[in-house]
Amino acid sequence: VQLVESGGGLVQPGGSLRLSCVASGFTFRTYAMSWYRQAPGKERESVAHISSTGYSTDYADSVKGRFTISRDNAKNTVYLQMNSLKPEDTAVYYCAGSRRYKSGRPDYWGQGTQVTVSS
Repeated sequence: VQLVESGGGLVQPGGSLRLSCVASGFTFRTYAMSWYRQAPGKERESVAHISSTGYSTDYADSVKGRFTISRDNAKNTVYLQMNSLKPEDTAVYYCAGSRRYKSGRPDYWGQGTQVTVSS
């Protein structure tokens, strides 16, 4: 099983980034997917969830209206579009796969991609 994130980097406040996560080694279309993040000195927190079909999504209050999670089951890929980025969004972002939507206990984790929001 592999989850490989990409798209992180350094961006100025107010800017945008799109993270991608390519999955392999499991039946992607049957798994709910999520994005989590962990800032220095803080616990990992959930950012966004999407059901296996993509019909249901959910977001942390801190990112609602700014971030959008989506998936392409034909490409085994989940995305996180991040707009209006703030310095407090700086963190390592992880994608995760779960048998159950919003289970809070993912079965698979990626290695993470760094997002830094700074002027």
